[in-house]
Parts: sequence; C-alpha cells; structure tokens
Amino acid sequence: MSASVLYDAPGPKARARNIVYSVIGSILVIGLVALIVYRLYDKGEFEGAKWDIFNYSGIRENILDGLLATLKVFAMAAVLSLVLAVVLCVGRLSEHRPVRWVATAFVELFRSIPLLITIFALWVGILDSLLPFTVTIKPMWALVLGLGIYNSCVQAEVLRAGINSVPKGQREAAYAIGMRKTQVMMTILMPQAVRAMMPTIISQLVVTLKDTSLGYIILYPELLQTARLIASNTTVNGDYPYVPTVIVIGTIYIVLCLALSALATWIEKRGRRAKTGIKPAEAKAPAVADHL
Repeated sequence: MSASVLYDAPGPKARARNIVYSVIGSILVIGLVALIVYRLYDKGEFEGAKWDIFNYSGIRENILDGLLATLKVFAMAAVLSLVLAVVLCVGRLSEHRPVRWVATAFVELFRSIPLLITIFALWVGILDSLLPFTVTIKPMWALVLGLGIYNSCVQAEVLRAGINSVPKGQREAAYAIGMRKTQVMMTILMPQAVRAMMPTIISQLVVTLKDTSLGYIILYPELLQTARLIASNTTVNGDYPYVPTVIVIGTIYIVLCLALSALATWIEKRGRRAKTGIKPAEAKAPAVADHL
C-alpha cells in the first residue's frame, strides 16, 4: 500500500465506504433540492404570471440600473482597496516602529469591526455631517469607503503573506547590488507577492462584489435594493413575486462571481505559462586575432 507523508492511502474497504457515503450524501442533497422545488411549485411560485413581470421594459431597466450601480461601487471599492492594501502592507513591513504600529492598528481595528457597522457609521456618523453632497450621493460613497477600507485590510494581509513567502536571498542579493528599500519592495518583492497571491486577491474581490449588497441597508439602489423594490411594489394575482425576483437577482450575482473566478483561474494559468528569468546569450564563434 502506498502512503504519503500526511496520511495512508485508503484501502478497499475505506474506498467502498467513501463511495457509499458519497452516494448517500448526493441522494440527500438532491432530495432536499427536489423538496424545495416542489414546495415552491405547490405554492405557485413557478406560475407564468409571476415570471412574466420580467418582460416589462420598466423592470428590466430597473434591474439594469441596479446592475450598473453595483458594478460602479465594486469597481471603485476594488481599486481603493488594492491601493490602500499596498500602503498598509508596506507600513506593516516598515522598519520604523511608529509607521508599523499605525498600520497594524488600522488593519486590526477595521478587520475586527463588522463591515455593516463601518458602512452605517460612515453614512450617518461621518459623511452625513461632513460632506456637502446631496443625499443620493452619500450612500454610494459610504458604501465605497466602507468596502474599500475593510477589504484593504484583508488584502494587505494577503500581500504581506506573499512578500514573506519570497526567499530572503532575493532581498539580500538586491541590497548587495546597492538597491534601495523602495526599489527592493516595488521591483523585487511586491511583483512576486502579487503574482503568488493573485488567486487569493481575486477571491477577496469576489467577496467585495457580494458585499455590495449591504448597500440596501443605507438605501443605495444596487441589485438587492432593486430586487426589494421590485418585489414589494409589484403584485401578481394579489401576491408579491419575492421568490422569482430573488432567483433572478441571485442568478446575476452568481454569473458575476463566476466571471471573477474564471478571471482568477485564467490569470493563474497565464502566470504559470509565463517565461521568467534572464534569457541566456547565444554562443558565438571565437574571434580570430589578426597577426601582422
């Protein structure tokens, strides 16, 4: 029997037992899904009239506007979180204690506070009293700043782990040839950390995309808020189409997250195929010296 360092390979009985458990688990999951679908069908959630509302141009425009609002907040929050993550990561790795303490305190503080509390506090406690913007703009910026601050703390730890995973010999070699700390960080360590942690970075961006749904708490018209308004303001035979609306909006979220996951997979595969290193020079024939 072959064995690995961590565990022994399962034998015939263990493999048969695993197959039985997998079959039973699959049957239970399929049965649960079938039960949920049957209950929804029994309550009339799959009636054509409830799904016909999505053929109305007004509802389609509302969903499109909600999608664009979600993507706009996600784009700004993603850029803000990545830029701030680089600053926090460099601060946490700084040799100056005050800088390191400030960056560490910032990261630990906003990682500990629930994101919803941060967004709500920015909306009613800070932005609402400081910024001279209209009420329709403030929820968007509160959501962008809340998402950017929280996710930057997580991304900073991801980048720090990537930098710490780079062999120390590369850093020492860079210092040996006279490179400054900023040059070592930005040209040697940070590119390798980003490349190594790219799947994790993209995964956290997926979390950022899903967290845009918290905007409905502060009345920002993103997808979830749009779904709530559609379902609560539309009646079909005296009933509100909550289930069809949730299914449609949920499908949109799933497609967006799968697109980001596919992007992460493509970047990872492309990084593996990329040719790195210094290309060796081609050998040439030795020069013949001329003799007088």
